[in-house]
Parts: sequence; structure tokens; C-alpha cells
Amino acid sequence: MREYLLTLCVTVAVTYLLTGPVRKFAIAAGAMPEIRARDVHREPTPRLGGIAMFGGLCAGLLVADHLHNLDGVFELSNEPRALLSGAALIWLIGVLDDKFEIDALIKLGAQMISAGVMVMQGLTILWIPVPGIGTVLLTQWQGNLLTVALVVITINAVNFVDGLDGLAAGMVCIASAAFFMYSYRIWYGYGIEAAAPATLFAAILMGMCLGFLPHNMHPARIFMGDSGSMLIGLVLAAAAISITGQVDPDALALFAGGERNATHAMFPVFIPLVLPLTIIALPMADLVLAIVRRTWNGQSPFAADRGHLHHRLLEIGHSHSRAVLIMYFWSALIAFGTVAYSVNSASMWIVLAIVALSALGLVLLLLPRFTPRAPRWAEGLVPPRYRHAARAAEAAAEAAARDASGREPESGREPEPVGALADARPRAAGVSGVNGATALGAHSRPSERRKAESAR
Repeated sequence: MREYLLTLCVTVAVTYLLTGPVRKFAIAAGAMPEIRARDVHREPTPRLGGIAMFGGLCAGLLVADHLHNLDGVFELSNEPRALLSGAALIWLIGVLDDKFEIDALIKLGAQMISAGVMVMQGLTILWIPVPGIGTVLLTQWQGNLLTVALVVITINAVNFVDGLDGLAAGMVCIASAAFFMYSYRIWYGYGIEAAAPATLFAAILMGMCLGFLPHNMHPARIFMGDSGSMLIGLVLAAAAISITGQVDPDALALFAGGERNATHAMFPVFIPLVLPLTIIALPMADLVLAIVRRTWNGQSPFAADRGHLHHRLLEIGHSHSRAVLIMYFWSALIAFGTVAYSVNSASMWIVLAIVALSALGLVLLLLPRFTPRAPRWAEGLVPPRYRHAARAAEAAAEAAARDASGREPESGREPEPVGALADARPRAAGVSGVNGATALGAHSRPSERRKAESAR
């Protein structure tokens, strides 16, 4: 465990320290695209955060290669080299896309090629454990196609959820933490060395996300871009493939009373097609819903829109930070709940805890639909929207009287309402002041500031 913690800390430190210089480089290189209709930030923000995350990945693998208890992962398995090769390719395509906006079909082809590179070096699914049947051995083509499909689906699921500050990095960090607990249990608890690469990948992925999050939390100073979202999606898929298609269920049979029992016991997080759904269920659901929605509307599945889950949370009335925290909550509940169920599926307390937390999550999700009012003695301690309507109306009337006596409003401009009237006025998502859903307030564009400075 100490070796994994050291690898994690090195990855966090390198990613964190590289993000600042990468931000300056992105600004100098012009990797700051214009605001799009689906964006929720107001000012152009530099991308290319994936450069720092890739540096953290390389540093983590380099440190692990020199640790006594982890160097065997590199000597006995070619999976770390396969991961690094595929990650370097997908990262390079992501960097070019952050700068030049590559076509979606080209990126899809690059994702398949990256997965193929890992397959060629041995990181592939060899068998699938099926409950009640046992191990189903796959042919070479079946394993390769399933591996490529899993990598592409996971990459795009993570890429689709990267729409709010800190959302993708935080959700993948939660998923990798749950996955680390599961794979470490297989490696250390059962003594199965084949699970060591997946445990290492999960620890490094956690470090990449933790090191980048301080720069990416709302208001974000830099975005990871496709160079980061596709990279962490590939690393997560590689960890899932490593432990799912490489660990022989026959080894678990010694601890579970037979191969069929072992396969059935590990079913919740063991089948490759189910594992990504349980670990990153929300991104996968967002991906499926986006494809269905765009196809139903006659659009391309790759067409961008504002119908993602995080956009809907903003439309309901959640602030930017609260929407991100709600997505964190559901990701942690699904990921850690699945891992806990795989450890002891017969415990009723685990099921009851998951149900209770799900009910709490639904209450938090629907909270903006309720408008509770604070008692009169506590009105001074709460925001105006929680005060009584009479008190808010009085405040609005006093403000209007002050404006009328002091100065006339600008011609053609409506006076700004205050109190509860200001909160009741509808606002469009992505506009400054909408429930804190913007990275920055209204400032002049960089081009306008340069023109003003040159005119001095």
C-alpha cells in the first residue's frame, strides 16, 4: 500500500505543478476557443490541461517502475507499456483537437487506433466470466473487438460529461478510487498478481485527477480539453480491461468454493460490459441519452447540444457548484455501492444504506422545486429568496423609491429588481449571475482590452 500511496502522491504533485505552466502555454498558443452556445462560462478559458495530466501519468509510471514491490508489474506484464503507448496517441490527438478542432469522425478513428495499439501489446480481454456457467473463452477477434468497443465507449462517456468545472475530473477520481479498492482487494486479499497492473492504473488515474482538480474547480482557470478527457477515459478503460479480462476466475475459485460460485460472487463488477456501467454509470447514461435524443431530433450523434445531465441540473435551478456536487454524490453512491455489494452481496444493511442514500439524493435533486420560507426572526440570516413575500415587496418598494428620488434610470433600460423579485426573474442558463453557473462575471474580452491599451 505504501508504494501505491507514493505513486499517487508523485502523480498528484507533478500534475498540479505542471498545470500552471501549461495554462500559460495554452494562452500563448491561442488554445482558447470562442464561447459556444452550449458553454456555461462567459470568457474564453485555456484548454490543454491534458498536457499536465499526461505528465502526471508518465511520472507515476516512472516512479512505480523503480519501486521494489511494483517493479514486477513491468517485468511480468507488458500492460503498462501498452497503456503508455495508447495514452500517448490519444493524448496527441486530443492536443491537436484542443488547438485546431478536429472532426468528430477523425477523433473516433483515433480512439479505435489507440485501443488497437493497446490490444497489439497484450492489453485485451481473453475471457468473460458468466454467472452460472463459468469462464467463456473468447477467440482472438472476439476479444479484440470487445476491447476496442469498451475503450471507445468509456472514452466518449467521460468526454460527454466534461461540461462543468471540475465535473469530469471529480467523477473519474471517484470512479478510480472505488476501482482501486476493488482491484487492491483482488490483488492483496486473494494474492492474485494479475490484478496488480489494474491497481497501479487506478492509483495513477486518481493522482492525475486530484492534481488537476484545484485548477479546474469553479471558477476554472483551465480546462482539461479533449486531451485530458479522452486520456483519463482511456486509462479507466485500460484498468477495467486489465482486471476483467486478464484475471483468471479459476484463481478465485480457491476462495469462493468453486469457479461458478466465484464467478457469481464477482458478477456485479466483473463482466466487462457491466463494469464501466457501474463505475461511471452517470457518464454512460448521459452518453446513451444524448445519442437517443440527437437521433430522435434528426441530428448527428456527434452534434453538440445543451441537453446533458449537468445542463438539466442548471435548468432546474441548481447552482454550478451544487450541480457538480450532486453529480459527485450519485457517482460515489453507484461506484462505492457496487463495490460494497461485490464484497458482501448477502448483507441487507448494504442494500438498505444504498436505498436510503438514493432517497436523500432524490431530495437534493428536487430541492430547487421547493421554496421554503425562513421564520421572521431569521430572515436577516438567509438570502432574500427564502424571506417572506411581504418583506421582499417592502424592500423592492424602498429601493424603487430611492432610485426615483436619487437618479433617473438610463433611457431604454429597465430598473433592476431586488430581493425576491430579482430571484424570480427568469434567466437563461450560461448567463452571468445564473445561480453561480458562470466561471467569471461580465468582463471585457481580451481583444477589447488590447485595443484599449494600444489606444492609450
